[in-house]
Amino acid sequence: MKLTNALISAKNVSVLKNQKSILENIDIQINKKDFITIIGPNGAGKTMLLKCLMGFYKPTSGMIERKEKLKIGYMPQSINVINTMPMTVKGFITVKKKYDDVSLHKVITEVNLGEIVNKQLSVLSGGEMQRVLLARSLLNNPDLLILDEPAQNLDISGQLNFYKLIQEIYSKRDISILMISHDLHLVMVSTKKVLCLYKHICCSGAPQQIAKDPEFLSMFGKDMANMMSIYQHSHDHNHDHSYLVGEE
Repeated sequence: MKLTNALISAKNVSVLKNQKSILENIDIQINKKDFITIIGPNGAGKTMLLKCLMGFYKPTSGMIERKEKLKIGYMPQSINVINTMPMTVKGFITVKKKYDDVSLHKVITEVNLGEIVNKQLSVLSGGEMQRVLLARSLLNNPDLLILDEPAQNLDISGQLNFYKLIQEIYSKRDISILMISHDLHLVMVSTKKVLCLYKHICCSGAPQQIAKDPEFLSMFGKDMANMMSIYQHSHDHNHDHSYLVGEE
């Protein structure tokens, strides 16, 4: 069966590793122009799910279909930079990548790397390094951008700036985004759908719906739900983001 609107479709995906259940009967479909955020505690299987969806790990059971010639851009949590290895920002973004000058200029401008493009990786700040990783993931103009806790190592100001950048990229590009994040209250304006994962999908839906779900409350508590409500209220007061949040 050929996928139509779906970029990736997973049915009944389970992963058993060393006789330990990592994922159980996961169903997920990523469509064109989706923005899906996966949340869950440590050990919930979030990164394993990404590996399966991208084809890096074969699930024990279930089926995963990807759209033909699907281009995926992947941004990991971080990378280890060897300080003694000389490599510039531009060199890292383009290494082992097929690209043209127009595409390179576009991502450098889009992610605001113009002032550091010739700097060595080893001297970058945490926020600068995250933008470099993002630029590399966008260089080949992917259909789907996959982000694994991209703001985990940033302070609160850095997180806000990074998520604002992601929101701008999503609004300007014809792209779908699948992201793991613990900062749901910061990304909920952009996120169309949330999956709450703990080996299996505990609950899913629009952010406002998720905040009221008993499974979400038992896992993250009322504090997170209140943070989400306050953040949404403050934004709705000033701006109409309904076109970004949407409904399923």
